[in-house]
Amino acid sequence: MTKKVSARWVPHMLSDVQKADRAETSASLLSLFNENPDNFISRFLTVGETWLHHFDPESKAQSMAWKHVTSPPPRKFPMVVSDRKLMATVFWDSEGIVLIDYLEHGSTITGTYYANLIGKCRAALKEKRGGKLRRGVLFHQDNAPAHTSSQERTSIRNAGFELLHHPPYSPDLAPNDFYLFLKLKEYMKGRKFADDEDVIYTASGWLEDQDQEFFYNGIQALQKRWTKCISVGGDYVEK
Repeated sequence: MTKKVSARWVPHMLSDVQKADRAETSASLLSLFNENPDNFISRFLTVGETWLHHFDPESKAQSMAWKHVTSPPPRKFPMVVSDRKLMATVFWDSEGIVLIDYLEHGSTITGTYYANLIGKCRAALKEKRGGKLRRGVLFHQDNAPAHTSSQERTSIRNAGFELLHHPPYSPDLAPNDFYLFLKLKEYMKGRKFADDEDVIYTASGWLEDQDQEFFYNGIQALQKRWTKCISVGGDYVEK
């Protein structure tokens, strides 16, 4: 007996080499994590970028509403994502937000710009996280072009961070993508913002309002994802 099912969308058609890289990286990081979970989580620092739009329509699930059985179904008109947007770069760890930076639409995150942010992040850590630099920062980032420049690599070494390997095409192994930004955008969907300042106020306010447990859980979730990635031979990890 057969039945129709919806296809599962994935970020990229992974090659065997890329799957092997994902599995090997997951095994290596999982081993490091399991040696001393508390130590790993306390030293872990991650960064990511995301576009925040002035308007992003609610998903179909979010727009569902209760109605009486005799009432006609609610009507919803097509709406599109606003072209007006800005880029948010967020550095965070298991304790919370370390640094947030916003870049207006039309600007580009270059190697120089990103290298300067690494320096600002180190200064923020020194101020907010006493002892973290001394214990040694395990630094995680994805493979965006600005993250792979020679300037960026130099800035990470100068900051004293230990850079963790992140496999290409792996948002499912990046806490920003599968956790932080996903939840932030769920909160902001359906809202209309007057200008960049309104977006920044709302996004920063939500991020700063989350308690320490929220951020801790986002980092801890990596253990389960690495384990699942290994078990599926490096293929993509679902929820």
